[in-house]
Amino acid sequence: MNCCLLLPFMFGIPLIRPCFTATEISTTDEVKHLVGSHFRVKRGWMWNQFFVPEEMNKTNYHIGQLRSDLDNGNNSFQYKLLGAGAGSIFVIDERTGDIYAVQKLDREERSLYTLRAQVIDGTTGRAVEPESEFVIRVSDINDNEPKFLDEPYEAIVPEMSPEGTLVIQVTANDADDPSSGNNARLLYSLLQGQPYFSIEPTTGVIRISSKMDRELQDEYWVIIQAKDMIGLPGALSGTTSVLIKLSDVNDNKPIFKERLYRLTVSESAPAGTSIGKIMAYDNDIGENAEMDYSIEDDSQTFDIITNNETQEGIVILKKKVDFEHQNQYRVRANVKNRHVDEKLMEYHVEASTTFIRVQVEDEDEPPVFLLPYYLFEIFEESPHGSFVGMVSAIDPDQRKSPIRYSMTRSKVFSIDDNGTIITTNPLDREISAWYNLSIIATEKYNVQQISAVPVYVLVLNVNDHAPEFSEYYDTYVCENAGSGQVIQTISAVDRDESIEDHHFYFNLPVEDTKNSSFIIIDNEDNTAVILTNRTGFSLEEEPVFYISVLIADNGIPSLTSTNTLTIHICDCDDYGSTHTCRNKDLTLAMGFRTEVILAILISIMIICGFVFLILGLKQRRKQTLFPEKGEDFRENIFRYDDEGGGEEDTEAFDIAELRSSTIMRERKTRKTATAEIRSLYRQSLQVGPDSAIFRKFILEKLEEANTDPCAPPFDSLQTYAFEGTGSLAGSLSSLGSAVSDQDENYDYLNELGPRFKRLACMFGSAIRSNN
Repeated sequence: MNCCLLLPFMFGIPLIRPCFTATEISTTDEVKHLVGSHFRVKRGWMWNQFFVPEEMNKTNYHIGQLRSDLDNGNNSFQYKLLGAGAGSIFVIDERTGDIYAVQKLDREERSLYTLRAQVIDGTTGRAVEPESEFVIRVSDINDNEPKFLDEPYEAIVPEMSPEGTLVIQVTANDADDPSSGNNARLLYSLLQGQPYFSIEPTTGVIRISSKMDRELQDEYWVIIQAKDMIGLPGALSGTTSVLIKLSDVNDNKPIFKERLYRLTVSESAPAGTSIGKIMAYDNDIGENAEMDYSIEDDSQTFDIITNNETQEGIVILKKKVDFEHQNQYRVRANVKNRHVDEKLMEYHVEASTTFIRVQVEDEDEPPVFLLPYYLFEIFEESPHGSFVGMVSAIDPDQRKSPIRYSMTRSKVFSIDDNGTIITTNPLDREISAWYNLSIIATEKYNVQQISAVPVYVLVLNVNDHAPEFSEYYDTYVCENAGSGQVIQTISAVDRDESIEDHHFYFNLPVEDTKNSSFIIIDNEDNTAVILTNRTGFSLEEEPVFYISVLIADNGIPSLTSTNTLTIHICDCDDYGSTHTCRNKDLTLAMGFRTEVILAILISIMIICGFVFLILGLKQRRKQTLFPEKGEDFRENIFRYDDEGGGEEDTEAFDIAELRSSTIMRERKTRKTATAEIRSLYRQSLQVGPDSAIFRKFILEKLEEANTDPCAPPFDSLQTYAFEGTGSLAGSLSSLGSAVSDQDENYDYLNELGPRFKRLACMFGSAIRSNN
């Protein structure tokens, strides 16, 4: 039933007291608890708070009752509800003042509503009391499950991490009121991920609970559950998943999977050749898998380098191998990681090793000389065929092919099949003191296999050159020179090589020592001085003296030469200087040289002019003989200018060649050769066309015959294959002609001289009369 508490007037203002149903509030203490500090007087109303559970599914849920103290129960008062939600969410019974919730409320959307209440007298329509505010609070229920807002979660942790290592922290959120009981108090638990991970129930921190090896499994899916109400019955829960990846640490050493590698190398392979690869495997990744290979025992023949991209070990040949010396090698190789943390050294105590067996393949190698070079010595002037030295080469292969020797481009030495070098010409150290030879060795069974070695031949000196003057001496002495006057200092040279320094001795012949006008004094420093041995000389009587000077060297055996010193007598000036004589000779010598140079230049000019003349004549003869080649000429001109062998020569001519044509030539007197040419020219003009081109052709042919320097000195038959433009006289040639010559008159041949006398007799009037 309804239970209302009537309150006395305060300050003369009646109070409205809220009434609650017995099902909501059972005692006065509970009412006081609900009202709390909000139970106070305001404008004659006692305003209060009402609580409504959220998510209440009951329709027209009764919240409470408002009742004025002035209401006497005659049903004349009407209650009005004003404010947000009034009429839509909350309604009031105008007669009784009961308040109802007509919609389901959600605290997470709105937790408090502020309303106003008013009492109106129904008969008068006037407000009985002023408006009064009250609050309706939506009380929380556990209707929201926890939610993880930052998912998906992903974490990375190093493998082999110790227990308790922090991995990640997950956080869930509950939309319920945290101040309302345990609705928002969460508790975390692990649904999947044991035994490797654990989670703190209240904080959501995930930690490692046991060591993990990335090489066995590199990632884990962990499922986390969050429950509200601290896990009590009826609690709501939410889940999320965490992907935990293990990062690699260098806890594995590289290991060879092959205990023995077999490789081959040719003995002809040069140093630096790659002969094979070996491979170690490391379960780690990235930088932790980088490795270095090495050869144990510090091998001098092989080495290993690492391919940083493939992590393979490349076996390199450090120096050439020799099949005949050693045909098989066995080496040990090891491998270790390049980057190792000190904390992980326990995993890399002992390096992995393997064996490499290298088989050397035999190749046909060229011959090998016993020495890298040869140095021989031989004295100069040794006779032909003298022994110089001997070279030797062998075939390094097992079959030991015989060797043949040869020498390239040498005119002084030769070599036989045994490698013996001998001389083929005399040696002269002064011409060449050293000879650099190249000896070639060739295998007999394979001539493609050759090798060469340098041979140096030193020609030893033999004292075969006597000393001589170091220069030409131009010596002068004055007519009035006194006895003992130094007129010349001389020195000597020797083309021979001396073990010690050269030392020369100067002297005069025995026959000249007593009667000579000059004496020589050896300075014992490879020089000597010439002195006068008398007083006064005469330019007219003896203008020149020739002194024989003996020069000996210190060779073994010693050689002596006789050198002539020319001394000129000079008419010196008042000061006794010989410069005037020297300058005069120099002037004469220069004049003579100038004349010689001029003569040479003139001779060269003459020779050049003669050469140019000959070239000009040849060029002129090479010019075209038929400049009018394009003209249409149809007649040939033949000139017969052969005198034959004399009066008695009857076989010099073919009579048929001189048979005349049907046209009578004009008879002319031939007095000279020039007149004869002119006569023939005029005759040719009579039988040819009157053309300037034709005349030019005839003149050029005549001029060419007269000026040709290569023409023979006797008469010859010349044919000019030149055709004219047509002629009424027909062909001038009588060759092969059967035309009768009865009407031809050859009496003009009598005028051509004695050389044509026989022709005149043969073809003259007498012949025709006889016929």
